[in-house]
Parts: sequence; C-alpha cells; structure tokens
Amino acid sequence: MLVAPHVSAAARTAPDPVIHHGGTGQERPTGAASPTFFREPREELFLLAIGNFVSQKTFYEGGRERDSRYARLVGALALEDPVWTAGLLRWLRGEGNMRTASLVGAAAYVRARLEAGASGGPSNRSVIDSVLRRADEPGELLAHWISEYGRKVPQPVKRGVADAVRRLYSSRSLLKYDTPSREFRFGDVLNLVHASPDPEKPWQGALFRYALDRRHHPETAVAPASDRLLSAHRALTELPVEERRAVVAGPGGAERLAGAGMTWEALAGWLQGPMDAVAWEAVIPSMAPMALLRNLRNFDAAGVSDAVAAGVAARLSEPAEVARSRQFPFRYLAARRHAPATRWAEPLERALGHALANVPALPGRTLVMVDRSDSMFWDTVGERSKLTRADAAAVFGAALAMRAEQADLVEFGWSSAVVPFAAGERVLDVLGRFHSLGGTHTATALRARYEGHDRVLIVTDEQAADRGLGGATEPVPAGIPVYTWNLAGYESAHGPAGPHRHTFGGLTDAAFRMVGLIEAGRDAAWPWTVDPTP
Repeated sequence: MLVAPHVSAAARTAPDPVIHHGGTGQERPTGAASPTFFREPREELFLLAIGNFVSQKTFYEGGRERDSRYARLVGALALEDPVWTAGLLRWLRGEGNMRTASLVGAAAYVRARLEAGASGGPSNRSVIDSVLRRADEPGELLAHWISEYGRKVPQPVKRGVADAVRRLYSSRSLLKYDTPSREFRFGDVLNLVHASPDPEKPWQGALFRYALDRRHHPETAVAPASDRLLSAHRALTELPVEERRAVVAGPGGAERLAGAGMTWEALAGWLQGPMDAVAWEAVIPSMAPMALLRNLRNFDAAGVSDAVAAGVAARLSEPAEVARSRQFPFRYLAARRHAPATRWAEPLERALGHALANVPALPGRTLVMVDRSDSMFWDTVGERSKLTRADAAAVFGAALAMRAEQADLVEFGWSSAVVPFAAGERVLDVLGRFHSLGGTHTATALRARYEGHDRVLIVTDEQAADRGLGGATEPVPAGIPVYTWNLAGYESAHGPAGPHRHTFGGLTDAAFRMVGLIEAGRDAAWPWTVDPTP
C-alpha cells in the first residue's frame, strides 16, 4: 500500500486544522495561518480509496462530501491515466480488500469515460468485471449505478456484469446471496444484463432459469432435479418443523446441513427457534472464518463444547486459513473484545500474528509513533464497526515495535508518552496501555522523542495541529527515512513529499512489504505495479 515517494505535495497557506478548545480536549478549526500540504491527485485518490468505507462520515469530512471527492478523483484520473486507475480499482478489490469502494470506483471510472467519449486503455467492460469478486456484487453494482446515474445502464456495464455473473453464479452462491432482503435478486440481474450461461458450465442454464423463477414465480419455482445441492436444500425446507431439530442432532446432521448449503444465518429461521449448542455444533464445520469470528460470543452463550471450540480455535489460527480469509488484522481485536472467554485469547493472538505476517523485523533503532488524538477515536474503521482508527493504529504500531530489533513505541496527542512492552508479549495485551491524548501535536512529539533513530514510522490520520513551514516531520533530519501510515485518506498531508519521506495507507499489513524494498534501496512503486519479492 505504498504511495510512490516521487510525487509532490504543495504547501499552501490555509487555516491550521486544530486547537484545544474550551478545555474539552477536542480538535477544532482555527483561523491561524499555517501551511497545508496538498497531495498529487494519484496519491490523494490512493489514500482516500484504501481508507474509504463508502458513505461513512469522518471527523473532518462528511460522508457525502467524502464520496463526492472519491468519485471526482476517480473520474478525473480515468481520463488522465486510465491504466493506473484501472489497476488501482482491481487491486483495491483484491489485495486491498475494499469491496464497496472498488465497486463505486469502477462505476465512476466507466461513467467518466463514457461521458468524455474516451478510448484506449483498459476497456470499461473489463474494469467492471475486475471488481466483482462475490456473487452478490453484480446486483450491488447495478443498484448503485441506477441510484447514482439513472435507470439507463450502458452496454459496457451490462457486459462486464454479465462476465462476472457467468463466473460467480452457482447453486451455492444462489442459496447464500439470492435472498428476499436483497435490492437486486439474481433474477433481476439476469433480466437486466441478459447473461448467457458459460459454455463450460452445462448446469448453469438450468440454474439461471431457476433464479428467474425464484424471483418472478416463487410459489411454483422448482430447483433443477440434476442439482444435488438445491435438491438437498429443498428436501430440508420441506421437512415438518417439529422434525428439524432431530435431523440436526442426529447422525450425519452436520454433513446434511453442509450438503444442502444451509448457512448459519438461515439455520435459525429454518429451525424456527433458538440456536442452541447442538445447532451451532452442527453448522460450525461449514462456517467461513469471518462467520466464526463474529459468533465466538454466541458459541459461549449457547454452551458450545470445549472440544468443538478447540476446532474453531485451530481453524482461526491456522496460517493458511488466515491468509485465505483475508481478514483485516483489527478484526481479531474486535473478536477478542466481543468474546472475552479465555479459550479464545491464545488462538486470536496467533491469528493476529499471521494476519500481520508482512510486518518486518526492522534492524537498528526504530521510533514508532502512534496517533491518539480525538479524531482517531471519533472515526471508526467501518460503518458498522465499533473499532476506531485509534484501535487499528495501536495494533499496527505495537506489532511494528515488537518485531523490530530495537524500538521505542510512543503514543502522542497534546502530549506524548512511551508505551512499554516486553519481548514475547501478546500484541493484544499491549493495546491496553494506550490512552486518549487530545489534539495532534506530531512535530512536538517528534522533537521530544526522536533521538538518533535509524527510521521513524508514524501511524496517523495526518491532521496535525503544529505543522511548521517544513511540516510535521521537520524535526527528523532530512536523511532519516520517515514512513507515514495514513489511516484516513484526508485531502491534506502533514508534511511535504520528498526523498526519505514516504506515505502509506490502509487497514491491512500489505504496505509493510514495501518498507523492506525501500530499506533495501530498490525503487518504490504502486503495489499493483511491482513484484514485492526482493
């Protein structure tokens, strides 16, 4: 998640962003003049995209304002640099793991190029297809297009969606995502884009017909007899309610649920009663890692056995499973807070360690600065999340410090303080030693804490109050690398770009691979344009 270091940020005179107001410890605008460093458009879009949970209000920017800036930047760069922008959107949905932002961005990309009559570069159709990775996303993209741009959907959008439909629609995805609560059902998508079945999937034609029947004639829709999954699911749904718990609790109950594509979300409704330990233990083997994480507390409340819990713990902390699930590292902190039972502590710590696998063991002396200002606590890492940017910053900062050869871990706001840690401690335990520290005095903290370190890493939203003419990082000598990890994507930076000044961003650990490249003297680039393997 690297922002290329050769781009420039221009210093302009603008109101200083924060002061201490009325003893409240909150950050507020002032009228005093100080330099504001504006980003080059690609840098601005990159940092906004990787921190953008669409429609989410932030401390300094309303949700609609933020979304408009995002769409405006995508549209402009779709015309100026379509190859770069298409690469960003594809990477954003893949390694970046930002689902909604990539869909909204792809729509803005195509809209801008169609309005301008632009040609050349990646096709509009391929850009749409590249961001659709889950079977509910074709419907979500169409719903967004119609709400934002009107009911007339252009052919490149339809064709890109049709390509994704052929790739993503299956009987299992239909059972999971084609539900009455969806704004766009599978049948709606098929009606609109007229997707033809994949010639290499002879079963898909019957599936498409069934999806259309489910949407328009649900009372008479019949699953294809040749589809074992759908047939098994129908057999379960036709069981009398009073017989269903016996099926779940009986021999082969878990296998029968899995073979019928019964999700944990649907199981409670099918049982028409509470999810007890027997029900959870039957469906747990077919649950995905994110579903397991979200339900640890429910497992405890229902009395799921220690033996089954041990299996859950093993899955959650298995390195390949962590990599495959592509969870944001902070999800494990959320799970730990939500499910405080001791049986989850160690596996969640191991899982967090695997999710932070790209955090390097930096040599020499490293100063790690973690922003604990008001704005970091006000903004959450997602529209429905209770975790704040301060939580995410503490996770990454602690992991950096604990893996470095020799590190000073410092929290800062109005003041600054060393956060103690010991070798071998759990990252999740160290997080309890951070505090809320009011406003953002980055430069003041650096003057107090920088003592000849080999490098400085700052995890922040970059909304510093005490920027001098040289920016918040001015106290660090020009020849010492300063890596700023921006978690918010605001328009302005806290300092100018230049040699030995690098800006990253996002909510995964992927950026840290690029730190190693820079430390090794290799050229830095955007993450979708470089092979990070040294």
